[in-house]
Amino acid sequence: MSEYNVEHLRGMHVVHDGPRQAPPLLLIHGSGASCGSWKPVVPALAAHHHVIRVDLPGCGQSAPPPSYDVPAQARRVAALLDGLDIRHVTVVGHSSGGYVATALAEQRPDLVTSLALISTGPSIDALLPQPVILRALLAPPLGPLIWSRRSDATTRRAINATCARPVDIPDDVIAELRGTTYRAMRSASRENRAYIAERSVPLRLAALDVPVLVIFGAADPRWEPSSAHQYDAVPTARVELLPGVGHIPMLEAPETTSKLLLGFTATAADTPPVIPHA
Repeated sequence: MSEYNVEHLRGMHVVHDGPRQAPPLLLIHGSGASCGSWKPVVPALAAHHHVIRVDLPGCGQSAPPPSYDVPAQARRVAALLDGLDIRHVTVVGHSSGGYVATALAEQRPDLVTSLALISTGPSIDALLPQPVILRALLAPPLGPLIWSRRSDATTRRAINATCARPVDIPDDVIAELRGTTYRAMRSASRENRAYIAERSVPLRLAALDVPVLVIFGAADPRWEPSSAHQYDAVPTARVELLPGVGHIPMLEAPETTSKLLLGFTATAADTPPVIPHA
């Protein structure tokens, strides 16, 4: 399997893998990351799906947006999918990418047939004290200076600080992250918190009739791992806790993550999309 198409559409960097005629699967990364964060799981997923990876606005190779508001980002993703003539799609969001995925499902129940959230914090009260290196990179007044001068080694240390054990991060993935600005990270973080402060993710999902898979690392240092069970309140949700895994299951346990996602998409394919009444 090899990636067959890279394009810029509506100001967003898009990477396609797998056969176009296969069921579409959209992968949305978390804050400060890029579509490269999905690379370890793409080969397995693209054997069964038309995998669509995007760099969210202001991240990776995508242009900065007028606003980092979560619903606004979801509308841009919806417009991108419409431009690709995607009618129905399973959406997978990692970390705060899960908020964009959830907002997309809220806005477009005709489009999103099923939803998988990986390491997506359910509510503000589940947030843990962040690793020291992340606080140094993001906290003013020194954050902007440190961020602008960060080395690739620093970026690797920051990523590994969110994992349960050290992971090998390819050079090209690190290179993609250089495009994410301090403003993008701070603005996105602020809007992400506003989104879940307004209404928790489980409450939002409980109002939707869409199959949900929640994958959470049992050793996640960013969100209280037990908070994954807040999603038990969603009638259509299944929660999977991964022992010995931190915040980035795609890097830490790609085989397990791929199997869970493929099992979910195979099951969810039997569930028709909910079309709202006019």
